[in-house]
Amino acid sequence: MPSRQPLIFTAGKSPRGFAATATALQAIIVDESEQILLLNSPSRGQGWQVVSGAMEAGESILEGTLREAFEECGAGINLRPLGTVHAETFHYDENVPYMNSHFYLLAYEGGEIVPGDDMIGSDFRWWRIQELEAEQPRFHPSTRIQLLKRAVELYRLWHREPPNWLQPDLPSPNSRP
Repeated sequence: MPSRQPLIFTAGKSPRGFAATATALQAIIVDESEQILLLNSPSRGQGWQVVSGAMEAGESILEGTLREAFEECGAGINLRPLGTVHAETFHYDENVPYMNSHFYLLAYEGGEIVPGDDMIGSDFRWWRIQELEAEQPRFHPSTRIQLLKRAVELYRLWHREPPNWLQPDLPSPNSRP
């Protein structure tokens, strides 16, 4: 069966075809108490989830992840990128047979949470892993307890490191979308 996945070709004498794949971005936000921020949109009705969205044309994974976090949690929050928690590929629909999903860990460093964009009216809550295990809330399909546990473990390892040891320089806060 031929693939319906679009290709992008490099320039030059020997062009090489690369898969053009849609990318879902998942921002796992952890605070200094090792609590994870989850949102629950009554209009979606799919359960508690991390910040999520899609990478837009011209964005890097980190730029798109931060944009989604500011759109869904409020422009006033202060986040520090720590690194990748997990990446996977899944079947989205018939037009997007392969979608990459990138889970990125962000340290919450302050600011008011104000659900916005497509999460307006959503509930939000800071959860400890033990609370999630005890209460067993319904999760959105993109959010899994194993990934949240991994995120907290990585937060313990990374949050005291110098700010840019895993990341290139970020755009200034004034250039935020």
